[in-house]
Amino acid sequence: MARDTEKRRAELRERLIDIAEAQIQEHGSASLRARALAEEAGCAVGAIYNVFTDMPGLQLAVNGRTFARLGARVTDAVAERADAPPVERLILMAKGYLAFAVENPKLWRALFEVEMTSDSEVPEWYMRDLSQLFAIIAGPLSELDPNATEDEIELRTRALFSSVHGIVLLGLERRISGVPIPRMESMIDYLLRSFASGN
Repeated sequence: MARDTEKRRAELRERLIDIAEAQIQEHGSASLRARALAEEAGCAVGAIYNVFTDMPGLQLAVNGRTFARLGARVTDAVAERADAPPVERLILMAKGYLAFAVENPKLWRALFEVEMTSDSEVPEWYMRDLSQLFAIIAGPLSELDPNATEDEIELRTRALFSSVHGIVLLGLERRISGVPIPRMESMIDYLLRSFASGN
Protein backbone atom coordinates (compact mmCIF):
# COMPACT_ATOMS: atom_id res chain seq x y z
CA MET A 1 0.00 0.00 0.00
CA ALA A 2 2.79 2.42 0.99
CA ARG A 3 4.63 1.49 -2.20
CA ASP A 4 1.54 2.32 -4.30
CA THR A 5 1.24 5.67 -2.55
CA GLU A 6 4.89 6.48 -3.24
CA LYS A 7 4.50 5.44 -6.86
CA ARG A 8 1.45 7.70 -7.32
CA ARG A 9 3.30 10.53 -5.60
CA ALA A 10 6.32 10.10 -7.90
CA GLU A 11 4.08 9.98 -10.98
CA LEU A 12 2.25 13.13 -9.89
CA ARG A 13 5.59 14.85 -9.26
CA GLU A 14 6.81 14.10 -12.78
CA ARG A 15 3.47 15.11 -14.30
CA LEU A 16 3.53 18.44 -12.46
CA ILE A 17 7.12 19.11 -13.56
CA ASP A 18 6.16 18.31 -17.18
CA ILE A 19 3.19 20.68 -17.06
CA ALA A 20 5.13 23.45 -15.29
CA GLU A 21 8.01 23.11 -17.75
CA ALA A 22 5.64 23.49 -20.72
CA GLN A 23 3.97 26.45 -19.02
CA ILE A 24 7.28 28.21 -18.37
CA GLN A 25 8.51 27.47 -21.90
CA GLU A 26 5.39 29.11 -23.32
CA HIS A 27 4.59 31.92 -20.88
CA GLY A 28 7.46 32.31 -18.40
CA SER A 29 7.79 31.42 -14.73
CA ALA A 30 5.50 34.24 -13.53
CA SER A 31 2.60 32.42 -15.21
CA LEU A 32 2.72 29.41 -12.86
CA ARG A 33 -0.50 29.10 -10.87
CA ALA A 34 -1.28 26.23 -8.54
CA ARG A 35 -4.97 26.04 -9.49
CA ALA A 36 -4.27 25.86 -13.23
CA LEU A 37 -1.52 23.27 -12.70
CA ALA A 38 -3.80 21.13 -10.56
CA GLU A 39 -6.58 21.31 -13.11
CA GLU A 40 -4.29 20.18 -15.94
CA ALA A 41 -2.71 17.47 -13.79
CA GLY A 42 -6.14 16.20 -12.70
CA CYS A 43 -5.45 16.59 -8.99
CA ALA A 44 -6.50 18.78 -6.09
CA VAL A 45 -4.52 21.95 -5.41
CA GLY A 46 -3.52 20.50 -2.04
CA ALA A 47 -1.95 17.51 -3.78
CA ILE A 48 0.68 19.82 -5.29
CA TYR A 49 1.81 20.78 -1.79
CA ASN A 50 2.02 17.13 -0.78
CA VAL A 51 4.68 16.75 -3.48
CA PHE A 52 6.37 20.17 -3.40
CA THR A 53 6.76 22.40 -0.36
CA ASP A 54 5.75 25.45 -2.38
CA MET A 55 5.60 26.77 -5.94
CA PRO A 56 9.26 27.88 -5.94
CA GLY A 57 10.07 24.24 -5.11
CA LEU A 58 8.27 23.15 -8.29
CA GLN A 59 10.09 25.79 -10.30
CA LEU A 60 13.40 24.55 -8.87
CA ALA A 61 12.53 21.06 -10.11
CA VAL A 62 11.92 22.45 -13.60
CA ASN A 63 15.17 24.40 -13.34
CA GLY A 64 16.97 21.17 -12.51
CA ARG A 65 15.96 19.77 -15.88
CA THR A 66 16.94 23.01 -17.58
CA PHE A 67 20.36 22.99 -15.93
CA ALA A 68 20.94 19.47 -17.21
CA ARG A 69 19.98 20.47 -20.76
CA LEU A 70 22.10 23.62 -20.59
CA GLY A 71 25.10 21.67 -19.30
CA ALA A 72 24.67 19.14 -22.11
CA ARG A 73 24.47 21.94 -24.69
CA VAL A 74 27.65 23.58 -23.40
CA THR A 75 29.46 20.22 -23.30
CA ASP A 76 28.24 19.26 -26.78
CA ALA A 77 29.51 22.59 -28.11
CA VAL A 78 33.09 21.43 -27.56
CA ALA A 79 32.66 17.68 -28.03
CA GLU A 80 34.11 17.66 -31.53
CA ARG A 81 36.84 20.17 -30.65
CA ALA A 82 38.15 18.60 -27.44
CA ASP A 83 41.72 19.09 -28.66
CA ALA A 84 41.27 22.79 -29.45
CA PRO A 85 43.23 25.38 -27.44
CA PRO A 86 41.59 26.32 -24.11
CA VAL A 87 40.42 29.76 -25.24
CA GLU A 88 38.75 28.27 -28.34
CA ARG A 89 36.90 25.78 -26.16
CA LEU A 90 35.77 28.56 -23.82
CA ILE A 91 34.42 30.51 -26.81
CA LEU A 92 32.57 27.44 -28.09
CA MET A 93 31.07 26.87 -24.63
CA ALA A 94 29.97 30.49 -24.35
CA LYS A 95 28.38 30.36 -27.79
CA GLY A 96 26.63 27.13 -26.78
CA TYR A 97 25.30 28.99 -23.72
CA LEU A 98 24.09 31.83 -25.94
CA ALA A 99 22.43 29.41 -28.38
CA PHE A 100 20.58 27.65 -25.55
CA ALA A 101 19.33 30.98 -24.17
CA VAL A 102 18.17 32.11 -27.63
CA GLU A 103 16.32 28.83 -28.26
CA ASN A 104 14.80 28.55 -24.76
CA PRO A 105 14.52 32.14 -23.52
CA LYS A 106 11.81 31.65 -20.90
CA LEU A 107 13.23 28.43 -19.43
CA TRP A 108 16.69 30.03 -19.39
CA ARG A 109 15.40 33.15 -17.62
CA ALA A 110 13.57 30.97 -15.09
CA LEU A 111 16.95 29.64 -13.91
CA PHE A 112 17.64 33.07 -12.43
CA GLU A 113 14.13 34.07 -11.36
CA VAL A 114 13.77 31.86 -8.29
CA GLU A 115 14.60 34.05 -5.32
CA MET A 116 17.81 32.56 -3.97
CA THR A 117 21.00 34.10 -2.66
CA SER A 118 24.20 32.67 -1.23
CA ASP A 119 22.50 32.97 2.20
CA SER A 120 19.40 31.00 1.13
CA GLU A 121 18.80 27.37 1.94
CA VAL A 122 19.39 25.90 -1.52
CA PRO A 123 18.75 22.22 -2.28
CA GLU A 124 21.94 20.16 -2.45
CA TRP A 125 21.12 18.84 -5.93
CA TYR A 126 20.70 22.40 -7.23
CA MET A 127 24.13 23.43 -5.99
CA ARG A 128 25.58 20.23 -7.44
CA ASP A 129 24.13 21.00 -10.88
CA LEU A 130 25.44 24.56 -10.73
CA SER A 131 28.86 23.27 -9.67
CA GLN A 132 28.90 20.86 -12.62
CA LEU A 133 28.21 23.74 -15.01
CA PHE A 134 31.05 25.76 -13.46
CA ALA A 135 33.37 22.74 -13.60
CA ILE A 136 32.95 22.60 -17.39
CA ILE A 137 34.24 26.18 -17.58
CA ALA A 138 36.99 25.66 -14.99
CA GLY A 139 38.77 22.95 -17.02
CA PRO A 140 40.07 25.19 -19.84
CA LEU A 141 40.76 28.00 -17.34
CA SER A 142 43.08 25.69 -15.41
CA GLU A 143 44.91 24.92 -18.64
CA LEU A 144 45.38 28.62 -19.37
CA ASP A 145 47.11 29.11 -16.02
CA PRO A 146 48.35 25.82 -14.54
CA ASN A 147 49.87 27.71 -11.59
CA ALA A 148 46.56 29.22 -10.49
CA THR A 149 45.16 28.02 -7.18
CA GLU A 150 41.78 26.33 -6.88
CA ASP A 151 40.34 29.51 -5.33
CA GLU A 152 41.69 31.64 -8.19
CA ILE A 153 40.18 29.30 -10.79
CA GLU A 154 36.82 29.39 -9.00
CA LEU A 155 36.85 33.19 -8.94
CA ARG A 156 37.81 33.39 -12.63
CA THR A 157 35.14 30.85 -13.52
CA ARG A 158 32.45 32.91 -11.82
CA ALA A 159 33.80 36.12 -13.33
CA LEU A 160 33.70 34.70 -16.87
CA PHE A 161 30.27 33.15 -16.36
CA SER A 162 28.91 36.46 -15.01
CA SER A 163 30.44 38.37 -17.93
CA VAL A 164 29.04 36.07 -20.62
CA HIS A 165 25.69 35.86 -18.83
CA GLY A 166 25.52 39.67 -18.69
CA ILE A 167 26.17 39.98 -22.43
CA VAL A 168 23.46 37.40 -23.18
CA LEU A 169 20.94 38.85 -20.71
CA LEU A 170 21.29 42.46 -21.86
CA GLY A 171 21.08 41.42 -25.51
CA LEU A 172 18.07 39.13 -25.17
CA GLU A 173 16.19 41.66 -23.06
CA ARG A 174 16.96 44.30 -25.68
CA ARG A 175 18.35 46.69 -23.10
CA ILE A 176 19.86 49.89 -24.48
CA SER A 177 23.31 48.69 -23.42
CA GLY A 178 22.81 45.30 -25.14
CA VAL A 179 23.56 44.32 -28.71
CA PRO A 180 21.91 42.04 -31.35
CA ILE A 181 22.77 38.33 -31.35
CA PRO A 182 25.46 38.44 -34.11
CA ARG A 183 27.30 41.16 -32.17
CA MET A 184 26.91 39.20 -28.92
CA GLU A 185 29.02 36.46 -30.47
CA SER A 186 31.68 39.02 -31.39
CA MET A 187 31.61 40.49 -27.88
CA ILE A 188 31.98 37.03 -26.33
CA ASP A 189 34.87 36.26 -28.66
CA TYR A 190 36.59 39.55 -27.77
CA LEU A 191 35.99 39.12 -24.04
CA LEU A 192 37.39 35.59 -23.85
CA ARG A 193 40.40 36.26 -26.08
CA SER A 194 41.24 39.38 -24.06
CA PHE A 195 40.95 37.41 -20.86
CA ALA A 196 43.18 34.61 -22.18
CA SER A 197 45.83 37.05 -23.37
CA GLY A 198 46.05 38.47 -19.86
CA ASN A 199 46.94 35.12 -18.30
